[in-house]
Amino acid sequence: MIRKGFVMHLKGGAEKEYRRRHNPIWGELEQTFRAYGVRNYSIFLHEGTMELFAYAEIEDEARWNAIAQTPVCRRWWNHMADLMEVNPDNSPRVIELSEMFHLDK
Repeated sequence: MIRKGFVMHLKGGAEKEYRRRHNPIWGELEQTFRAYGVRNYSIFLHEGTMELFAYAEIEDEARWNAIAQTPVCRRWWNHMADLMEVNPDNSPRVIELSEMFHLDK
């Protein structure tokens, strides 16, 4: 299992709407994550900076990257673009993080 951490940025005042749109997440998007080998995926908000810290456990980098090409992912990006900092294609602006420490069972 590959552990991924990354940061995105939420626009001020969008916290409640961001949470609402994720609860529940679209079933089709959840199914896509599972089909492409995503086993765990969590997003946390740092309210002081509006940074979203995301953590995902994936089976394969290529499959993880392929999610971005799915129609449901593109629809999701468009649906969320008004709440976060995004790239020209509406994908979230992401800063990849390097794992510095991990403790397992």
